[in-house]
Parts: sequence; C-alpha cells; structure tokens
Amino acid sequence: MVAYPHFLYSKKDVGRAGRRLAGDLVWNAQTQDEIRYAFAVANSWRDSHAAPMRRIHAELIAKVRKLGLKQTSGISAARLKRMTSIRKKLRKIRVGLESIQDLGGCRAILPRMEDLQRLVDAYGDSCRHTIFDQDNYIAEPKPGGYRSHHLKLKFAGTGEAEHFSGRRIEVQVRTQLQHTWATAVEAVGLIRGEDLKGGAGNGDWLRLFELVSSEFAEHEKCAPVPGAPVGRERRQEIRDLDRRLGAAATLDNLSQAFRAAERHVFDRDTKYFLIRYDTATNEVSVTAYREPMKGIESYEREEIETIIDPERPSFDTVLVEVDKVKNLKEAYPNYFGDVHLFRRQLRRISKARDSDEFQLMPQEIVPPKPREAPDLSWFTRDRFLRR
Repeated sequence: MVAYPHFLYSKKDVGRAGRRLAGDLVWNAQTQDEIRYAFAVANSWRDSHAAPMRRIHAELIAKVRKLGLKQTSGISAARLKRMTSIRKKLRKIRVGLESIQDLGGCRAILPRMEDLQRLVDAYGDSCRHTIFDQDNYIAEPKPGGYRSHHLKLKFAGTGEAEHFSGRRIEVQVRTQLQHTWATAVEAVGLIRGEDLKGGAGNGDWLRLFELVSSEFAEHEKCAPVPGAPVGRERRQEIRDLDRRLGAAATLDNLSQAFRAAERHVFDRDTKYFLIRYDTATNEVSVTAYREPMKGIESYEREEIETIIDPERPSFDTVLVEVDKVKNLKEAYPNYFGDVHLFRRQLRRISKARDSDEFQLMPQEIVPPKPREAPDLSWFTRDRFLRR
C-alpha cells in the first residue's frame, strides 16, 4: 500500500488547534511555538484524510466507468482542503476543526444533467461507505449562483485502511456547464484579488455571475437562483453588466494574464500535483509527485512559510490528484486562466436577440490530444524518489 499520513494527536488537540487557527496569527518569539504546534496538529488531522480520499476517488472513477460515462468526457479529481480555506470556514461558520466535512474532497465533472443524476442515483443504490448527508445545490442553488450536488461520505476502511474509518470525505458531482461557471468565478477572483467564490468583492461581478448561473440553470431545466429575474429581463441585465464591466473582454484577456512558470510535460503515471499561483505576478507553476507523501510535505511547508514570513510573496497553493495527467487543466482551469467556455457562453447571451426561445450553445466535448512522449528533462530527480 502507498504510504499515507496517519493522525498523530488527539481529538482534543484538534479542537484546540482549530480555535487557535480561527483567530489572528501574529508570528513572534512568544507565539511561534504555539502557532507551529497548531499547524502541526491541523495538518496531521487534514492529511489523515488523504488515504480515504484516494480510495473514494478510485471508487468514483470506477462508478463513472461502470455507468458507461468514460467515453463522454467524464473528468474526476481530488484535493485536500487548503489551510487558508479551512481558517476561513472556522471563522465564518463557527464549527470545530474536527467537524469540517470537506477536508478531503473528490469531484466528478459530467457532460449533462442526465449523467449527473445517474451517478448520484448509483451512489444511493450502492456505496460501501455511509452517506450521512447531501447538499443538492442544483435543486436549491446558493444565493450567489453556485450549483452542484454534494454527497458527504463517512469512510469505512478495511485491512490497512481500517484506522482511517470515520473520516468524512465530500464528493461533488457537477455538469460541465456548472463547472465552467464555478471555475470562472474562481479565476476572476484570483486575478482581481477578491474572494468572489465566498461572496465578497465587486458587486457587479457577483451579480453577473449570479445571473449567468440562473441562465445556465434554465438551459439545464433546473431550479433558478433565488430572486434572480427571468427571461428577457435577466438577459438584458446580463448585457448591461457585460458592457459596464467589459466582462467579455476581461475574460478574453484572462488566459494571457496567467503565465506559466515553465513548460509542464509530465510522466503519464503521475497523479499528484502541487499547483502554485503567485498572486503578485499571476505566474502558475506545477510540481508533480508520484507519491502523495512528498506532495503533502511540500504543501504543508508552503502554508507555514506564508505565516512565518509576512513579507514573502503571497501564493495560492493546492495539492490535487487527477485520474489522468491530461485532465489537470480541465479539472482546475481556474489556476490557468482558462475561461474560454464561460466566455463563449457569455458572448452568446450578450449578442443574442431578445427571445424567449434563446438557447445556449451545447457544451463542447474536447477530443483527446495525440499522445506525445513525455519530456522529463526539466524535472529534478528527487521529485520522484519513493519513500
């Protein structure tokens, strides 16, 4: 079995660490040991979700294939929750660190609502873990426009994985259209330095995303965003906001604003990637790992260094797992400024005539690129050393 982190502390330690991380962290000689310890406990608790997440991700891939969705551009991915996001949640909803339900998360992105519903139903019919809760944000969209179906699983481990039993992992199931919207929100938020995903930032951008989400919901014959206008009134407001913000032009330029730090060509067997976005330069770098432990160690080091050195450039970092290398950008387009699908839909809405019969263009299914021999010359050898 591949080595994964084990939890090294007590649940009481987790509660205390969560309360410490929810407050302000001022790094000095008097507080540094306390802060280091809080991060050590929190990281150990979060990282102990990696093995259950990996198992549930593998089972998610198997379910998608069993349903015959493999050939319809189904994409899956998994990630450990960023410590910055954990701290925001601790402050916002006042739960204990031990109670956060999405420290580990998996995601499936499917072309159509029919595919999504088949996968959700498959979990209801058969799941080796306990589904203890669900959030159907498609039937009841969030006020800002977020739509997805979340399944919350309690891991049931056997054999070597038995001591991970009880860890809670969230499975998100989205259509391509819902994913296009969600990642555009994150990409624009990154480039503007605003937490649009969390409902903070420029009001016009937030309103535009809310209205476009409702437009997408209508196209998928799903519930609209609460309080959003309908039909012609909604589309006219989208056009007005597009003109006022120069939104389509901003999205056109977004992919050029994000800069790759190096040419990313990976071993096709690699599944773990540390994506690092420099908020000052908009530069994106990706480091690949064959073994999860090395990726997790780098992830933790990035997070604590940001706290220790306030003068250090600010980075948005996430450790992810994808089923195939070629799906990295499709699963996390927000980190690469890839908003072309959302941009095309917005332009279609803005340029269309007022008509109750208005229809969005079908979501494109991207054919696989021809296989090329991977160029690993720029990798340092120790990135692939096994533990």
